[in-house]
Amino acid sequence: MSRYSDYRDKLVQRFWEYQQERFPDRERFFERPAMPGTRPPVFLKEKAALNVLMNPDAAPDEERRLLEAIPDRERHRWFRSMTSSQALAQSILGNLKIYDGLRHLTELTDDGGLPLLGGAEISSDNLILEYSVDQLGEPRPTSVDCFVKGRYQVAIECKLSESEVGACSRPRLRKQDSNYERDFCDGTYSCQRSRVSRCSLTELGVLYWEYVPEVFKWRNDVDHRPCPLHRNYQLVRNVLAACVRADGLSIGECHALLIYDERNPAFQEGGKGFKAFKEVREALYEPALLRKCSWQRIVRDIVDRDDFQWLTDELALKYGFTCR
Repeated sequence: MSRYSDYRDKLVQRFWEYQQERFPDRERFFERPAMPGTRPPVFLKEKAALNVLMNPDAAPDEERRLLEAIPDRERHRWFRSMTSSQALAQSILGNLKIYDGLRHLTELTDDGGLPLLGGAEISSDNLILEYSVDQLGEPRPTSVDCFVKGRYQVAIECKLSESEVGACSRPRLRKQDSNYERDFCDGTYSCQRSRVSRCSLTELGVLYWEYVPEVFKWRNDVDHRPCPLHRNYQLVRNVLAACVRADGLSIGECHALLIYDERNPAFQEGGKGFKAFKEVREALYEPALLRKCSWQRIVRDIVDRDDFQWLTDELALKYGFTCR
């Protein structure tokens, strides 16, 4: 068994133990409530909100604000699974947001000792979960997991049990997809399928490669095999999402941040997520534009704060974030 498979199996086992502790009446709350192998618990559609950790003493307005931090329409496909990194982000960052705890993040450093949020002034008003980016020319703008908006901007990518960072979708197109003939890419940055541009997305008006040479050591006027965005797409896009504004680039007052589970081998040295982070960071003219930090580092900072004792207890029980 691989290290990653062992990690994920143990995580899923913990989720089933959490289910038995907090939701013993399985049929009321979960799809396929029996424990089938390595499948994690998945809440019923009408019970999806229970995947977000909530203060047992929360007032109705606090419950509403927490759940509205990510509206139903913005939930990812697998939000109802206990492996959902989106539900984890809402549980930690959402609760810090509504209970005035975001200031704690400004006191933290990343894995390399840099300020976690740089020079950002963070508040419940300018930390946005599932932030839609509209400066990159995307036909259908996609969202960043979390975004600190303002003079200094931070685009945050949140991971839990993922085996890698997000890759470009174009090489994954299948022949039965309606846009296959027009948009399929073989994973290289080169002219293909009678396209004028080297990038399938550039052909559609997406601006990634307009800005890439200004931020990264990758030229846009030569072929790349493989394309540097093929496996590193999500991290590159988040860097650009933080840096590109309506009036152009603002490299000195922004960065992207990757938050991950420190137990996950994918984000340890040699793992796919670690390699992607290292490759993207080394390609940046300003390496500090990409930073990383574990969930555990964040939880360790709030574990002894009385106002979040309930949260750290639940994180330990559900996710195994034991930080004492």
